[in-house]
Amino acid sequence: MPHCDTLISNVQILDGTGGEPFYGSVAIGNGVIERIGEFSNYSAEQIIDAHGKVLAPGFIDTHTHDDLCAIGKEMLPKISQGVTTVIVGNCGISAAPVKNNARLVPPLNLLGAADAFRYPSFRDYVAALHDQGSAVNVAALVGHTSLRNEVLSKLDRAASASETAVMRARLEESIEHGALGLSTGLAYSAAHSAPTEEVLALAEVLTGTTAVYATHVRTESDGVLDAIDEAVRIGKHADVPVVISHLKCAGIKNWQRSAELLARLDSEPERLVGWDAYPYAASSTILDPTQVDERIEILITWSSSHSELAGKKLAEIATRWGVSPLKAAERLQPAGAIYHSMSEADVRAILVHPRTMIGSDGLPNDEFPHPRLWGTFPRVLGHYSREQRLFPNTEAIRKMTSLPAERFGLKDRGILREGYAADLVLLDAAVVADVADFSDPMQPAIGIEAVWVNGILSYSNQVSTGKRAGRFLARQG
Repeated sequence: MPHCDTLISNVQILDGTGGEPFYGSVAIGNGVIERIGEFSNYSAEQIIDAHGKVLAPGFIDTHTHDDLCAIGKEMLPKISQGVTTVIVGNCGISAAPVKNNARLVPPLNLLGAADAFRYPSFRDYVAALHDQGSAVNVAALVGHTSLRNEVLSKLDRAASASETAVMRARLEESIEHGALGLSTGLAYSAAHSAPTEEVLALAEVLTGTTAVYATHVRTESDGVLDAIDEAVRIGKHADVPVVISHLKCAGIKNWQRSAELLARLDSEPERLVGWDAYPYAASSTILDPTQVDERIEILITWSSSHSELAGKKLAEIATRWGVSPLKAAERLQPAGAIYHSMSEADVRAILVHPRTMIGSDGLPNDEFPHPRLWGTFPRVLGHYSREQRLFPNTEAIRKMTSLPAERFGLKDRGILREGYAADLVLLDAAVVADVADFSDPMQPAIGIEAVWVNGILSYSNQVSTGKRAGRFLARQG
C-alpha cells in the first residue's frame, strides 16, 4: 500500500485554474503533491477528513512589504488568511541590496527600522532567509528607490551616468542570485525625480531573462493614463512583462475612470501587462501632506513624533490641536496614513477584470494597520465572491493562485497538480470571511481551516504551528 505524509480525503478540490471543482483525495509526501483523485489505497502519517470543505492552492500575495518581517517570523497575518507565498520588494523599496545604517528616506521606513537593514547584497538577503527560515515562501523584487538611496547622495535629481552604472551592477548581481526583477515607486519623492531614461537604463538589465518590471506608477490620480504609458514603454524597451501595482483611480475627481483605465490596459497584450489590486476603497502609505484632502477621511496608522495618535482620524487631531489638517499632517511627520480616496464602483470593476491578481499591500510595521494586512484574501472570497457574487469562488482562487504564479514565473506553484509543491489551504467556503476592519484591524479571518507550506502544516484551528517551512523562490531562467 502506498504511504504518504498527509492524506486529505473527502475534499472539494479547486485546483487554481478556474476549472470546475471536483471531489476526491490529495496525498502529500516530501513537500509535494503525490496524488490527486478518487483513491483509498493510501496509508499516511496523518489522515484528515475534510468533510466536503474546499482545498485550494496556497494563496500568492502578489504585493507585500514583508521583506524584513518574513525572515524568522511566524507571519501570522499572512498564513492566517491562507497565504503561502509573498512577493516582496514592491513599490521601489526592498530590504536588499541596502547597506547597514541605511538612510530611511520615505517610503523605505515602511519596511522597518534602520538597524533591520542588514543585507548589503541580494545574496545576503537570500542567505538570511535560508539560515533563519520563513513561515511562507518568499520571492523578491529589487527596489529602484533602494538602489538610488545607496548610490545617490541626494534623491531630488536624476542619477548620473556613473551612478546609473553602479545601480545596474547591483541589480545585475541581484538578478543573478534569483531576484524576480525590478520594482519602482515613481510616485514617491525619493524616486519621482528619476526620469524615464533612468528606469529604462536599469530595466535593460532584465532583457533576455524571465524577470519582470513591477511599478507603483508615477501617479494614480489625474495623470494615471500617462503613467501607464510610461510603464508600458519601459516594459517594451526591455522586452519584459510589466506588473502595475495596486491598480486604482485615486482622488475624488478621478472616480468612475476605471473603464477608461482598463480599456487602456486591454489595448496591450496580456503577456506584456498585468496588475494587482486589493479589495478595499482605501489606500495606505506614508502620511504625505500633499495628499491631504479635507473631503476624504484620513486615518493615522503610525507617527514617530506622536505615536499615541495611531488609529485616530487626521481631522479629529487637527480639531484637538486647533490647526488645519495640513498643519496637523506636517506636525505628525514622519507618519503613515489610510486614505479613503477611492470609489467602491471602481474597486469592483478592477477586481472583476480577468487579468487582476490579488495583492494585499499590507504594511506589517504599522501600529494601527490597514485591515488589508489581515483580511485581503478572505474578503475576496467571502464579501466579493460569496456575498456580492462579483465572480465565482473558482475565479477568485484563480486570481490568487495560478494567475500570479504564471505572471511571476513561479514554477510548480499556484495549481493543485501532481508533482507540484504542496502549498495548500483548506477552507470552509460557506464561512470564510475577513474579520479585520478599520476600527479593529489586527484580527485573523474565519473559515481558514488549515494551511500547508511545502507539505508542512503551518496553521490549524486559528493558531500558527510555529513551523518555518517556507523557501526562497528564485527566479528561474
